[in-house]
Amino acid sequence: MSSNSFSRRKFLGASLLTSAGLSLIPGLSFASAPTPLFQSAHERVRLGFIGVGRQALGLLNNFMRIPGVEAVAAADVYAIKRERFALRVQKNMTEAGKSYVAPKLYEDYRELLANPEVDAVVIASPDHWHAIMAIDACRAKKDIYLEKPLTFTIKEGQELVKAVRENGIVLAVGSMQRAAVNFQTAAMHVQRGKLGKISQVLVHVGDNPHPKPYDLAEEAIPAGLNWEKWLGPIPSLHFNDLLNPGITLNPEKNEAAWGAWRWYRETGGGLMTDWGAH
Repeated sequence: MSSNSFSRRKFLGASLLTSAGLSLIPGLSFASAPTPLFQSAHERVRLGFIGVGRQALGLLNNFMRIPGVEAVAAADVYAIKRERFALRVQKNMTEAGKSYVAPKLYEDYRELLANPEVDAVVIASPDHWHAIMAIDACRAKKDIYLEKPLTFTIKEGQELVKAVRENGIVLAVGSMQRAAVNFQTAAMHVQRGKLGKISQVLVHVGDNPHPKPYDLAEEAIPAGLNWEKWLGPIPSLHFNDLLNPGITLNPEKNEAAWGAWRWYRETGGGLMTDWGAH
């Protein structure tokens, strides 16, 4: 494989550690401190972010801790989120005393994928977009860090696996409860027989794991939000601010809550695809 492709593979391994809180991933070995692994991803990796809401901002802060990683592009259907992302990149780089070029901003994620300056992508869009965006990224030959759940349906998962293999892509899934050290430790105790023979496992994914019908009142679509592009493959629905909460930049006011689309049958899978995906 090319040296650039190899550096992206090492980057994705390191990115899993940072996003999961510096915790242990099976198949990756390092000494007590994770720094050597981060330094192994020393070659320049240019990241494009697709979906730049609150989750993406948290990921950005962690990815910027990896030497050589740059945020060069962002795509979102909400103009103010794109602007906020660019300001956050500026803030991070300025505080780190580093020079930077402002990221290129797009409303349509496909334009980001067509940018040859983007080596790999971070996808933190609503769940119903995961498979489509990730498959398109595979075809664009971009390695991928994809937020959980991997896909929204089983069929989408099968198609994404096929796209990853056909295009030789490395895809990492951000799943805190698969990566965090406390969960890894519990799994290790089971695998080593420290809890004896396990005959039954009970899994709790919330008191009401099933989504409810979309019963929100219709509200005016805010300026700068392309609601039709947000819906994408979802049949047409009226807008409600709970699905895409408003934000301001001066003064900065971020989403009071986010990801509420999970709780409605038409737009999400409830706690089964939220907690259950872990």
